[in-house]
Amino acid sequence: MADRGHRREPEIALRRPRDDGPRGEVLVFALAGELHAAAVREIREILRPPPLTRVPRAPTGVLGVVSVRGRLVTVVDPRRALGLDAPAPTGRSRIVLVETDDGEVVGVYVDEVRRVDRLAEGDIEPPAASLGSDVAPHVTGIARPKRPGATGSDARPPAIVLVDLVALIGAARKGA
Repeated sequence: MADRGHRREPEIALRRPRDDGPRGEVLVFALAGELHAAAVREIREILRPPPLTRVPRAPTGVLGVVSVRGRLVTVVDPRRALGLDAPAPTGRSRIVLVETDDGEVVGVYVDEVRRVDRLAEGDIEPPAASLGSDVAPHVTGIARPKRPGATGSDARPPAIVLVDLVALIGAARKGA
């Protein structure tokens, strides 16, 4: 005889998310319509662009300098190092402040900051496998994060190029 006072447990067990390894947070930003990302731990601050002062004879990758709380900060344009076109600045443009290995704070000019994503190791492919053998040292991988609950083509959004911001700053300063 069935006990009518107790609810029956569902026969289908809830699925646990697949463990694709440790997760790390990345800041996703747009450059010339393409998505790029860098480890959040590399980023010191995100600013609305204050007026830039151009520096005569600076490398082509250096946009100029800005004053951040009384301190001059060099601002670089990563598009040239990444082989991208430079669209006109918009109200969504931002400067991402990064501290380099020698302690200098440098700004990286981006078209738009989109979001912070948590990526698992399984979401990231090495750059050589994705892009061929001739990969710039500032490209660290290609990510296609899975969206929880999404299915089909919605489950895998467009690829995101993962970059090492300190290496990208070096390349931008050289104008390469």
